[in-house]
Amino acid sequence: MSNSDTHVLSAQDCLVAVMVTVSASDENIRTSELVKIQSAVNNLPIFAEYDIDRMNVVSQIVFDLIEQEDGLDALFGLIRENLPERLYETAYALACDVAAADGKVAGPENRLLEEMRYELNIDRLHAAAIERGARARHLT
Repeated sequence: MSNSDTHVLSAQDCLVAVMVTVSASDENIRTSELVKIQSAVNNLPIFAEYDIDRMNVVSQIVFDLIEQEDGLDALFGLIRENLPERLYETAYALACDVAAADGKVAGPENRLLEEMRYELNIDRLHAAAIERGARARHLT
């Protein structure tokens, strides 16, 4: 993957990248998380015009970046550059849904969500409401 490929992310690519990053954060991508990502891409209006084949490209960008020492910083930089600010809370909500998909949010996922709140400047009160909603949707 050439470096120029990583700079042509659409807003939807950024949302997919956030979801994939959360899923991969604990080094164990669960089926429930993949189903949640697929469901979001298939059903949410923001993805209506999205080319589903881009998911593999975006996932590879995420995997390549998170293997690097400062890869997470680079990833958040790409997201801030390419995702409109009005979609920051959407990105956080999707991340929370993926994190909660397996019924528990712990350790690395929690730390990544905390980092995401900071990087995307999500208001703490808004973040708490988003997190609460994700928990409520994923109770068994």
